[in-house]
Amino acid sequence: MINILIVEDEMSVRILTRAKLKDVYNIFEADSGKSALDILEHHHIDLIICDIMMPEMDGYEFVKSLRDSKDMTPVIFLTAMNTFAHKKKGFALGIDDYMTKPIDYEELSWRIDALLRRARIANEQKLVVGNMTLKADSLSAEINGIAKELTEIESKLLFKLLSYPGVVFTKQQLMDEVWGYDTESDYNTIKTYISRLRNKCADCNGFELVSVRGLGYKGVIKNEVAENEKQ
Repeated sequence: MINILIVEDEMSVRILTRAKLKDVYNIFEADSGKSALDILEHHHIDLIICDIMMPEMDGYEFVKSLRDSKDMTPVIFLTAMNTFAHKKKGFALGIDDYMTKPIDYEELSWRIDALLRRARIANEQKLVVGNMTLKADSLSAEINGIAKELTEIESKLLFKLLSYPGVVFTKQQLMDEVWGYDTESDYNTIKTYISRLRNKCADCNGFELVSVRGLGYKGVIKNEVAENEKQ
């Protein structure tokens, strides 16, 4: 079972959060960043839910300590501190997501699932969506056991869109991240590559590449469930 660590000095919040998550995840608890580090020394943790204001070691210090030690465990800040400055500082230190109290626990579950999936993808460098398997370092997609050759750009573009299903990437973001900042290609190039990918992946039953008018593109997982989330 997936292990989640709740780092929160308010016992009532820890109890409620544990109650909402315990049927799906194995829960560990700490009342400060310092005690959380002790738990991490003795247990494998898949994701951390962390408050900011705590005794001994606050959330900022805790996350900085994690990232300085090259520990990239996903971290969600749950806090009543809702200013832009607090969010900016958290993300600058290396958190992965940020929610404000009072907590919407259904939304928290969605965010946990998304972060765990992305962490799995980053570790495995592989996506399984419906009847297609795509590896980040491979210039092919396997659909129903049959390899479909992809160019390097096609592979990068498809992996990017399907790693973040439902997220709209602007055309400029895709140009910068897939083609590179110094590319001389224009936005019409993206349209051409999306069309090629749709044709090459026409037999895949797990996703669609959707154009968002005036913005860019997104990958949409059919039935909102990727096969790699079940594994």
